[in-house]
Amino acid sequence: MMVHSDRRPAGLAEPAGRAESAGRAESAGRAESAGLADLADLLAGPVLPAARGLLGCRLTAGGVTVRITEVEAYAGTAGDPASHAHRGRTPRNAVMFGPAGHAYVYFTYGMHWCVNVVTGPAGEAAAVLLRAGEVVDGLAVARARRPAVRRDVDLARGPARLCAALGIDRSAYGIHLLGDGPVRLRPGDAPVPADAVAAGPRVGVTGAHDVPWRFWIAGDPTVSAYRRHVPRTRR
Repeated sequence: MMVHSDRRPAGLAEPAGRAESAGRAESAGRAESAGLADLADLLAGPVLPAARGLLGCRLTAGGVTVRITEVEAYAGTAGDPASHAHRGRTPRNAVMFGPAGHAYVYFTYGMHWCVNVVTGPAGEAAAVLLRAGEVVDGLAVARARRPAVRRDVDLARGPARLCAALGIDRSAYGIHLLGDGPVRLRPGDAPVPADAVAAGPRVGVTGAHDVPWRFWIAGDPTVSAYRRHVPRTRR
């Protein structure tokens, strides 16, 4: 009886194709690790560079991936009246106080979820709201979650729509986005050039209306429309 073995005799080289494939995989793994380290450093720093740097990054959840095209920065305890952490720590905003790289998810208007990326040193409570993105993977899943949407550019065009397309809800609160959990943030293929980034006032905030801390990729069709907050009048 002949016994076949995959074991190579001593000194016999690995087949070229297999060795090249293993080398490419190892190289890709090193590149991804380096990219994640750079992203972690970015998020651990000041909120404004972090917000700009998140443009072009990819967020994956629920079988869908979006390329981030619009964000808003919130400075937490550093004198930003539009921030949820402006008045201090609460059970709702606790994750904002660090460490960086975790998800702050909140419910708004009694019907919508929004997701933020925590940034800055622990205790500062800065965060970046992810306002819009382009669906680059899992398009059929995103369409199924938002069946009334007629154009693909509108699937994640706005913070609530982005969460709906990705299937993000309260269960994502506090997740480490740079890990291998159910919601993952990864660097984009290349940084967005500085001259391709536009800035303007944040949408619908009740304080610091004209602070230009909303950033978006200029000319991208997935970016949401600007709407200034209009106080309700009592009758």
